[in-house]
Amino acid sequence: MMPLIMVNTGEKNIIRKVGGSGETRRFLENLGFVAGTEIEVLSAIGGNVIVNIKDSRVAINKDMARHIMV
Repeated sequence: MMPLIMVNTGEKNIIRKVGGSGETRRFLENLGFVAGTEIEVLSAIGGNVIVNIKDSRVAINKDMARHIMV
């Protein structure tokens, strides 16, 4: 397992775990970041990440991306 910020652009992975405080986990889960979901990194600039998840593009900052393990 590794944090989302370490995934190369264009790679598809499965979310294994979403960490962080309860509030952080709820925020990410509301965006679609739940364990077992396929995710593709579209762009990573300065640690900020744009991903394709559930047929939607979502941008998250590097602090949030650290909590998502793939």
